[in-house]
Order: sequence, then structure tokens, then C-alpha cells
Amino acid sequence: MFLDIAIAANTPTAVDLTNLDPTNFIWALGLIAVAIGLSATEKLGLEWPLAIAAGRTILQLFGVGFVLEVVFARPNPALVVAVLAVMLIIATRVAKSRIGNKIPQMLPVVGGSLLLSTALTLAYISILVIKPQTWYEPQYLIPFAGIILGNAMNGAAIAGERLTSTLNIARLDIETHLSLGATPQQAVANYRKEAIKAAMIPNLNTMMVVGVVTLPGTFTGQILGGASPFVAAFYQMLILFVQALATLITTVLVTQGICQQVFNSDAQLKI
Repeated sequence: MFLDIAIAANTPTAVDLTNLDPTNFIWALGLIAVAIGLSATEKLGLEWPLAIAAGRTILQLFGVGFVLEVVFARPNPALVVAVLAVMLIIATRVAKSRIGNKIPQMLPVVGGSLLLSTALTLAYISILVIKPQTWYEPQYLIPFAGIILGNAMNGAAIAGERLTSTLNIARLDIETHLSLGATPQQAVANYRKEAIKAAMIPNLNTMMVVGVVTLPGTFTGQILGGASPFVAAFYQMLILFVQALATLITTVLVTQGICQQVFNSDAQLKI
């Protein structure tokens, strides 16, 4: 139903933002040029980082735009799954690299957590909310998967890094609890909870101020595309709720995986 409303909500007076010419691109580059100039004026040393980041942004977004043009033109389940697999692999490696190498077997833990959380939330919204004609409809599946994976990736990185750092710092406290008869899970329970809460802070903060302090990308994009504010608000709510659930599932699984690996068979802390 909401898809029909979104299509019908295009207003005849809306500015057409779908046809951009080279002049638009040049003016867009002007923004980063001003930022580089300001950095040089203030002697911040950010000129090269800004230039490199801008270059990567251009290459990566145009690259993914080209790939998605092909995928959208000829929807194919194998191609869609391949795109999703590449996204999952990259997200897994990025999250794992941020957590560090102190915990063994983190790659499958992070990858499995991201896969499960993304699959569950995508299945939920596809079956109950979006209801596309085919399950592999790339117009909806790929953007939603990208949003979910990106947010869950950050959550996994924050929770994992926070927990591993805390376990190193609180080693004496954990070993004291173990010597007093606590199980490994009991000894690290509070640290695990704090790591999960820390990873959820960005989601909670965004949800608290959305529409009041900020207008997120999905809402703004829908408005710029000509959708009614009501439809844009619905899709933004959907995105925020699915991000919160996926991030929570991911962080619960990642922290559980870490806790299971930091103790040996004799319930001794290994790190």
C-alpha cells in the first residue's frame, strides 16, 4: 500500500532532480574545494585527506551506481545475491578490523552475526511491510540491505572493541569473580551489557531527535524525489526501527561470541 502511495505522491510542481548535467557535478565538487581551501587557510593539514576522501567517494559511488544500473535493468536473483554477498564480506572485514586481532575466530563470528541480523530484518520487512512482487526485487532489497549492514557493522565494531578493551582492563576483577565461584558468563555479564549499550547509543540518539533536530537521509531523499512528507516519514521510521533491531541482534551475537572465546576449557581468561 505504501509503495502505491509513494508512487502516486509525486507532485507536478516538484523540481526534477533525476536529470543532472555535468554542471551540477562541477558545482557539487565546489563544496569540497571550498573545504580544502578552508583547511589550507587555517593550516589544518586536511587538504590531502579531504581530497583523497572526495576521490574515493566519487569512484565508489559512481562504481556502485554503474553496478546497480546493470542489476536494476535485468533483475536476477543470482546477481542480487552476489551483490549482497559482496556487501556482507566487506562489512564483516571492516567490523573485524576495528575490533582487532586479540580474539581468535572473530571473522566468522562477525560475519555470522551480520548475516543473521540482516537476513532476519530483511525477511520481516519484505514479508510484512514492503511486500515486493519478487523477493529479490533489487530496488528495495539492495538499498535496505546496505542501510542495515552499514549500521549493524558499526554496532558490531563499537560493541566488539569496547568489550575486548574492557576485558583487558578489568582482568583482575574478572579473575576475582571467577575465584569466588562465578561462571565465565557471570564474570563478564556487566561488561557485555555495557558494550551492547554503547553500540546502541547512536541509534537511540538518532531516534530521540529525528524530525526535531535532524532530518535523516531517507526522509530527505524521499522529499527530494517528490514523495509526500507522510510517506517519507513512514519510510524513515521503518529504517530507524530496522536499524535498531539489526544492530541489537548483531551486538548481542558478537559480544556473546567474544565471551565464549576469551575463556579456555578450565574457565580461565585467555587474553
